[in-house]
Amino acid sequence: IKAMQCLNIQSPLGQGLWEGVPLRDVIRVCGVHDNIRRIYFWGFHNRDPEQIFQSSLSYTQVMETPPGELPVFLAYQLNGKPIPPIRGGPVRMIVPWSHGFKSIKWLQHIFLTNDYRANDTYALKNNDPESYLKTAAYLDDLPDKIEAGKPVTVTGQVISGLSGFKRVEYWLRKVEGEMPRLADDSPELLRGPWKPCTLFPEPDWSAILPKGTSTRDLLGFDPDTGKSRSWPLRYGMAAWFVEFSDLKPGQYEIRARAVDQNGYAQPEPRSTRKSGRNAIEVRRFEVV
Repeated sequence: IKAMQCLNIQSPLGQGLWEGVPLRDVIRVCGVHDNIRRIYFWGFHNRDPEQIFQSSLSYTQVMETPPGELPVFLAYQLNGKPIPPIRGGPVRMIVPWSHGFKSIKWLQHIFLTNDYRANDTYALKNNDPESYLKTAAYLDDLPDKIEAGKPVTVTGQVISGLSGFKRVEYWLRKVEGEMPRLADDSPELLRGPWKPCTLFPEPDWSAILPKGTSTRDLLGFDPDTGKSRSWPLRYGMAAWFVEFSDLKPGQYEIRARAVDQNGYAQPEPRSTRKSGRNAIEVRRFEVV
């Protein structure tokens, strides 16, 4: 189960159950290879032969998977069915830890090379071609106006990235008059006060997984108990919420951020957009 997110789009695009075969197994079937340092791959992009959407991985990234990590694999099923063309089928490269530009759709070519350089299309567009998914929280939309005295539930999503997930926090700030929005690097964002949000519990997997699929057979779950090894799943996403019942009339801003297992709060430790957008989101609303 993996979440998909574009490096240059702020919010996650969704997640699903991807099934396939590890790329390393396919490479081994091809025989003995020497002098390989990188694997290039690309698929159909459009009818212009000059335009190729391509990506790459190191030989080590493909052939060896650290404990607790997910392998690079060739996917042919999504949520128990053949991958539809709109999702990159019939075969799509899945790089679990990376943004979507690594998970090439409509895969056609896999090329083994001794060239050490990344050939990623996204690298040519001034992005970090080795960027991992970031641990980050995102806010769902809110109505512009909320009736005073009624309970308010704010919801959002959080992705567990390279550095894992510890918690989601929110900051509710009352806005006076035409007070401008805080800049992304404002010192006030560090001070808060930030308070904890609540994660929605794991779903009943038996109710949402394809018929005949057991969590005991899925990476990221304990093969003996069928329970997830972490929540959110590694490189997966989960929903969170916070409730208010006594908001007074006025204008408010609410922000949300994730804190990773190393104690870094979003947008740290990688705040540069070249490695993925993860600015702290904000929604403004009025209680009337």
